[in-house]
Amino acid sequence: MSPRLRFLPALSALVALGLLPGCGANTARTFGFTRDAPDEFQVTTRAPLSMPPSLGDLPVPRPGASRPQELSPRLAAETTLAPGAALAPNTGPARQSSGEEALLSQAGRPVGQDIRRRVDEESLKLDQPDRSLADRLIFWKEPEPPGTALDARRESQRLRENAALGREATEGETPIIQRATSGNPVTRLFESIF
Repeated sequence: MSPRLRFLPALSALVALGLLPGCGANTARTFGFTRDAPDEFQVTTRAPLSMPPSLGDLPVPRPGASRPQELSPRLAAETTLAPGAALAPNTGPARQSSGEEALLSQAGRPVGQDIRRRVDEESLKLDQPDRSLADRLIFWKEPEPPGTALDARRESQRLRENAALGREATEGETPIIQRATSGNPVTRLFESIF
């Protein structure tokens, strides 16, 4: 073996040892060469566990009773939407704070009882914008609704037969309405237009 090859493992170990401090700032701590004693100022004592003096005043749990700390879903929703209203007593209408009164006075007159109907009518107008003459001429025919049309009369008859025979309601083929299509391409084009 040549003298150069004998020193190659030792040289590579020295180079690796020289590069080792560059791998991390605390190489000695990583390899456990230093001792870490606990900081005496960080050590605390814990108070012993004790029974609270009011433990005897707690009610005896009853199986199936509602928990007093849990809110009903309705009360939880009211608390989320209007915290003051949920905590107010249920005697009459809740008193509004001065901030709520100022906000309502700035909002304008109160809405009428038919607000839901009016909002529905206005949203229908927004869903159907005014179409130009060209749009009405080109797209005069409404597209077919998506999905498969169910034949209600035959489906009702099928359900009655299944009930009379004691079968499941899902048993049998569901009748659908099928559009008549012609095999002739010219007729199909004519039917698609009209």
